[in-house]
Amino acid sequence: MTSPQTAYDVLIIGSGLAGLTVALQLPTRLRIAVLSKGAMTDGATPYAQGGVSAALDAADSIDAHVRDTLEASAGLSDPKIARLVATQAREAIEWLLDQEVPFSRSHPGEGTIGLHLHREGGHSHRRVVHAEDATGLAISRTLAERVQERPNIELLEGRYAVDLITGARLGQARDGCYGAYVLNQASGAVELIYAPAVVLACGGASKVYLYSTSPYAATGDGIAMAWRAGCQVANLEFNQFHPTCLYHPQERSFLISEAVRGEGGRLLLPTGERFMERFDQRGELAPRDIVARAIDHEMKRLGAECLYLDISHRPAEEIRERFPNIHKRCLELGLDMTREPLPIVPAAHYTCGGVVTDGAGRTSVPGLYAVGETACTGLHGANRLASNSLLECLVFGAAAAGDIAAREPRYESLPQLPEWDESRVTDSDEQVVVSHNWSELRRAMWNYVGIVRTDRRLERATRRIDLLMREVQEYYTHFRISGDLIELRNLILVAKLTVRCAFRRRESRGLHYTLDFPERDEAQCSPTLLVPGRPRPFAHLRRSNR
Repeated sequence: MTSPQTAYDVLIIGSGLAGLTVALQLPTRLRIAVLSKGAMTDGATPYAQGGVSAALDAADSIDAHVRDTLEASAGLSDPKIARLVATQAREAIEWLLDQEVPFSRSHPGEGTIGLHLHREGGHSHRRVVHAEDATGLAISRTLAERVQERPNIELLEGRYAVDLITGARLGQARDGCYGAYVLNQASGAVELIYAPAVVLACGGASKVYLYSTSPYAATGDGIAMAWRAGCQVANLEFNQFHPTCLYHPQERSFLISEAVRGEGGRLLLPTGERFMERFDQRGELAPRDIVARAIDHEMKRLGAECLYLDISHRPAEEIRERFPNIHKRCLELGLDMTREPLPIVPAAHYTCGGVVTDGAGRTSVPGLYAVGETACTGLHGANRLASNSLLECLVFGAAAAGDIAAREPRYESLPQLPEWDESRVTDSDEQVVVSHNWSELRRAMWNYVGIVRTDRRLERATRRIDLLMREVQEYYTHFRISGDLIELRNLILVAKLTVRCAFRRRESRGLHYTLDFPERDEAQCSPTLLVPGRPRPFAHLRRSNR
């Protein structure tokens, strides 16, 4: 059967802030497709409560922003990249204002720029521009409206990217990215999409863990596809766990913003005692890795199911004004943050490593770019500073768009590509394999590759991941694919790469803490780089039905 084929000048895989920034900053003369697994606003961006960091206040400076970024990164952030991003932060905010993002305004006497600024953990100043406590949602909705106004941008919802099409994987001497195979959920067909410029803006891989603040789409698709295409990846051992995810049976992934602690929130033991100053002199405003590890330590020491975050000592009116969405959701769950502490636990939140790129978002494969959480730009190092993630999307999204525009990609220049072949596969009657393996993978990663690690735990994770990888690859080879299978295949690969990175770092630094090497070793102050072998031919060309 002939598979559907379409062609674009630029294919953007992902519809979060990174992807939409690229799309909106590309010239209108280019034909652009934006791919989304679900609806356009179903990605991670709407979940970002805090905001976008930028040194805007007169008391702040770019130098201070750079210092805070380097400090939070445990010395592993690239100073040049940190300065590049901090320097371009003001321009990024101005661009969002031009798009009419409804940021919260300051009250009379609060600063000099007209925007209200939060302060979050790891920041030495108030510099987080926000839209109440739902910044990502406000940005996502606004940019979605701008995209729909652009006739050169086509939104392809309900699509799962399966694999990238590159010259190396087609056996050509000259490598380059030519497009992707894409599963259309509605029709069940795998479509062939031609594009001489492809942007991976697929988000991170936090769903590899049992407890996560991320949406369902955070399954490491961009990282896995890039690795299979021959790209280098780095720093995947640095998985950020947000310290304060609401602990509630009806809401397992609701984030209590960093800004709650920035506005005076206190972390408490079940007895009501504060404890953070025993771990760091900055107390509740220490970087996320320190706070998450302290909470994990106290929970294990006490055998407690959760700890507590209390801001009820602040005026109730102020809490409702600053955190209206958090306050509303907690009330719906029977919790009143103006009167009582909120139960919290750490949860996987952000992938600091990813596909290695340069300052323009370019990967090692010509024509292939990576932006946002999918990428490893050198900004975050061993731990991301709060609210630097949305800023990174904006800065590198604009840079990638500029580089693509300068190349003038045109789909007419592409060679003929092979269609997806399903002639020798069947429908599966063993779908339970996917759901069981998904559950086993996430539990193994949580138990063995979590906040605190050991070599023995990593070895246990390796054995389980290898077994799951063999089972899923066999399943993938013989049955028609589904969205769940695509995501599981990608998550297992990212899990394997994460463990490989963790084994290589024989120290504790930032988000990677191991009991076998509990001290920081400055001789290891460099990225953990994994280099793939020559890309294998497409798996679907080798399929055969037994």
